[in-house]
Amino acid sequence: MASLMEFKVPPGVQPRPEDYAFDLDRALASIVGLHAIIPNDAFTATTLGVERAGNGVLIGDGLVLTVGYLITEAETIWLHLSDGRIMEGHPLGVDQETGFGLVQTLGRPNLPALELGSSAEVDLGDRVVIGAAGGRKQSLAARVAARQEFAGYWEYLLDDAIFTFPSHPHWGGTGLISARGDLVGIGSLQIERATGGESGGQGEHLNMMIPIDLLKPVLDDLSKYGRVSRPVRPWLGIFTTEIEDQLVVVGVADKGPASRVEIKTGDMIVAVAGQKVTTLAELYRAIWALGVAGVEVPLTLHRDGVTFDVRVNSSDRNKFLKGPKVH
Repeated sequence: MASLMEFKVPPGVQPRPEDYAFDLDRALASIVGLHAIIPNDAFTATTLGVERAGNGVLIGDGLVLTVGYLITEAETIWLHLSDGRIMEGHPLGVDQETGFGLVQTLGRPNLPALELGSSAEVDLGDRVVIGAAGGRKQSLAARVAARQEFAGYWEYLLDDAIFTFPSHPHWGGTGLISARGDLVGIGSLQIERATGGESGGQGEHLNMMIPIDLLKPVLDDLSKYGRVSRPVRPWLGIFTTEIEDQLVVVGVADKGPASRVEIKTGDMIVAVAGQKVTTLAELYRAIWALGVAGVEVPLTLHRDGVTFDVRVNSSDRNKFLKGPKVH
């Protein structure tokens, strides 16, 4: 039978019912554990693994909201409900642009669902709960530490991500619960933030949360069709990071668009269509401004003292991914 990762949240940072104006235990009853099985030949099997464990949130009508990477290309999903039952789920779809994933329960959960709140109303310093499967003992009392742009190395960009502290040890798909008891975000990543200033020092870990307001315009499409009916952004299949104000390629997706041209790990990306780029956000916005998936993307690269140009025929990332099986 499917299993979940074991972890412990220190008692001192577990949420206490008396600290909140809403019914904490009822809210946490909507959090489920999620275990996904992915085929060995899936496009993301080598990077994300063939077994993925995390969390999800019941949001009504048997729908479970989670972070997309947990269920991308999943062929089997097991949901561990708060009352101890284990129920199979069907992956409805993943929105690569926002990072949300949606699962349909194959059965009646008969458990509370969390209402969608307003992430726009979440402010710095706000008290929040990071809800994970297992109730209070597996959840975390936290505060909002930052709201800012986030760019991921895998061609992903959020204009206004939510960052919380302290960090939950099993953050994927956790529910960010506001002081009003509604859902304002979904756990995506753990990042490190330096705390020592110019003199250095040990960093602190934060969780990056996807704001729930990004879900509202896409939820209907995602639940009905498995993807969102908007123009598809061009995807190159390059993994890039910022190193000393330079954009450095740290990987190329196997059989992705960029693998067909002269792009190698260690190359520096200088410009897109003649426009100089120095940050991941600038890189992605310059690529996406060229048109929809399929557009040719001119890149200027620098390698071993030589600057040269390549042209990448972009694609739709979803065309490389296995879709859900019909139940």
